[in-house]
Amino acid sequence: MTQALTVAVNDRIARITLTRPEVRNAFNDEVIQQLKTAFESVGAMDEVRAVVLAAEGPAFCAGADLNWMRRMADYTREENLADAGQLAAMLQAIYECPKPTIAAVQGDVFAGGMGLVAACDIAVSVDTATYCLSEVKLGLIPATISPYVIRAMGARAAHRYFLTAERFAAQEAHRIGFVHELVGAGALEGRVAELAQALASASPHAVKACKRLVQEVADRAIDAALVAATVEGIADIRASEEGREGVASFLQKRKPSWLA
Repeated sequence: MTQALTVAVNDRIARITLTRPEVRNAFNDEVIQQLKTAFESVGAMDEVRAVVLAAEGPAFCAGADLNWMRRMADYTREENLADAGQLAAMLQAIYECPKPTIAAVQGDVFAGGMGLVAACDIAVSVDTATYCLSEVKLGLIPATISPYVIRAMGARAAHRYFLTAERFAAQEAHRIGFVHELVGAGALEGRVAELAQALASASPHAVKACKRLVQEVADRAIDAALVAATVEGIADIRASEEGREGVASFLQKRKPSWLA
């Protein structure tokens, strides 16, 4: 198996970098498995407080690798189900990573690559990147990535860009909420580092719980069950060790223990 990415941990920040610029960081079954393993691995590291997903070369990710697509053309339905299941598991590993995640988008994002960006908690993009959900041009649909992409850009924008497969600029990706922030190419690393340090400075337990809170509350009806769950959530975090320490450190005007 050819190594398609690198994983490095420095100063509480894990960095997972796609390293196949010669194929625009397109993924195949091996890359999918390596990404899934990498996110599960750093997510389990106590010393890691945040994860950055980055890439080398002019493209962040061009979606599916052409050689992989050639192989898939001859797959049976059962083989396609198993194959798509691996992609879904990888995206879920990113989305449910217990550590906060940042996509550092240095170049173009096409097709399945949109799923990688959407599965991350925060996305920062260079202002020259181009985005595209190109599947319908190939007679396909962006099914596996759709739960994450629709959450990121909203159903209204998804209706347009899923159906037209048109390319759109980083400015449009920002306008529809798919990415949070645009920066010049020279400012990307600095801005991502600032955000990562902000995440690393917060209570690890609270950040993990807050990420889960967003996932559980988004798009749910505000009914008695949801209200009860949020009441339990704040009560539990207030009574937790880090919750008590955070409030005490604030009142005592000192750094909390997780920054010691």
